[in-house]
Amino acid sequence: MYYSDDVIDEVLSRNDIVDVINGYTSLRRKGNSYEACCPFHHEKTPSFKVSRDKQMFHCFGCGVGGNVFTFVMEYENMNFPEALEHLANRAGVVLPERDASAEQRSKEQYKVVLREMNKAAAAYFHYILKHGEHGKRAYAYFKDRGLTDETINNFGLGYADIYQDDLYRYLKSKGYTDAQLKDSGLVEINEKTGGSDKFWNRAMIPILDINGKVIAFGGRVLGDGKPKYINTSDTAVFDKSRNLFAMNLAKRSRRKGFICCEGYMDVIAMHQAGFDNAVASLGTAFTFGHANILKRYTNEVYLAYDSDDAGVAATQKVIAILREVGISARVIDMRPYKDPDELIRAEGGEGFEQRVVQAESAMMFEARILSERYNQRDPEERTRFQRECAKKLAQIDEVLERRNYIEAIANRYHMDSQALEELVHQYGIAGVTKPEIVVREERRTEHEAARRTGGNKAAKMLLTWLVNEPELFALLDGIIDEQCFEEGICRTVAEKIFAQYKKKGRVEPATVVALFEELEEQRMVAEMLQTDLRLDMSPEEVNNAITDVVKKVKTARIEEQLAQVKDIKEMQKLIQEKAGITKLHISLKKG
Repeated sequence: MYYSDDVIDEVLSRNDIVDVINGYTSLRRKGNSYEACCPFHHEKTPSFKVSRDKQMFHCFGCGVGGNVFTFVMEYENMNFPEALEHLANRAGVVLPERDASAEQRSKEQYKVVLREMNKAAAAYFHYILKHGEHGKRAYAYFKDRGLTDETINNFGLGYADIYQDDLYRYLKSKGYTDAQLKDSGLVEINEKTGGSDKFWNRAMIPILDINGKVIAFGGRVLGDGKPKYINTSDTAVFDKSRNLFAMNLAKRSRRKGFICCEGYMDVIAMHQAGFDNAVASLGTAFTFGHANILKRYTNEVYLAYDSDDAGVAATQKVIAILREVGISARVIDMRPYKDPDELIRAEGGEGFEQRVVQAESAMMFEARILSERYNQRDPEERTRFQRECAKKLAQIDEVLERRNYIEAIANRYHMDSQALEELVHQYGIAGVTKPEIVVREERRTEHEAARRTGGNKAAKMLLTWLVNEPELFALLDGIIDEQCFEEGICRTVAEKIFAQYKKKGRVEPATVVALFEELEEQRMVAEMLQTDLRLDMSPEEVNNAITDVVKKVKTARIEEQLAQVKDIKEMQKLIQEKAGITKLHISLKKG
């Protein structure tokens, strides 16, 4: 951490979360908490709750939550040190000089090295493009795509030479080690043959993070080689599922919303034509990570994916993810052109602007695609089409919006609106299965969260019970301690809340969240600390639930110890302890 726990706690204590959030959105008192329509996603009914007692906020609609630092980071797009300094200034707290641990300094310095290396590579590629003998071919490629010299310079476009160790030798001359070069993703190191470039004989597109730092590259092959495009693999400074190409530029655009498309060249062509709000995912499928980046800035996204079957399928997947996180999507019709680049070259910026104005809402686009898949003259096929439309419409939560779309689709496709509404209602009661892409993304993010937290579901649930039922600390004394939680976020949270209880006899969730600088980690921790597990459970059900998670966590800890112990007596002791867990029963006094 850049600042000590005492400094962080001081800033927290001087910035009441209700007062801070009231400066951004109007809160209304309701019982022991406050509520408002969520400032992070579009909603009509308030689901954004703020607790003065816990100094935490949580939105039951989009799931965002945390302490006052998390809120400022989300709303102002700041990192943790920036948010802390912002709130310190607000409260008149004078911060000491920032001090980082040796490990933290080493980690941050290494990221600086990787960014500097990528910056050096970008400058080298650009120089080869403009002045190298072989760079003329890449320059001609960019010019043939209609790019001006100004655009080429603004995006720092370049060329990786025909030699397979060209960049390797250049960066070695700059003093970078083989280990650093390997970690950059720019070079592959072989013990026998030495270093070889990942990119060679390719037109190069630098990838910048949201703050404008070069963190990776995309390379487009010149000729018929395969694959057509390759990207830098994930590194310590680059995660393709959490970065959008040109977001550093698009976030400053004054245009409405963002235009999201498939490729680098589409984005560059749109920026050159004046559509500086265009972004693209980086050689990977659109993810919740991408959607959450967009949600920090807007509630509306225009989709400009290719007009072929693959592009339509990609558009539908993106719509499903955007809908899940609360972003409204509109679809730009590219036909008869393949992509934005081709459309702009054919009709110019004015033609593309007209397409943006005429963009279809996501629901009307999906209905149109469904109508094209079913023979509307065949009664059986037409019935299937209507059923599929009803399933889509049942996903709309807001009553007025749902009715408006029912009427619009019924009118366009000559349906009985009342019959369609009844069918939508039936699917709504039965429950509509989530789109496959959303289910897959949820599994991926859950897996990633489990890997990063270092804890299974039972461990996270036990932490939640401990926060909400502090008397558990005494009941579990001698049974559960900090070491029962796997290393990672769960262990860090456990260590903090056990220490808090021993010192103060209570848990302060806001200070636990403040242990983490990364926004994603703060969200994970906030979810653990704020979930209400009791709901409508009876006292007996609560006790059984707590007992069950304690047994699972304790059993996992003993099994971990058994796998490591070599002493026979210690092993026998652990086996007996494991057998005794079956008799364990935890009972809260208040039920």
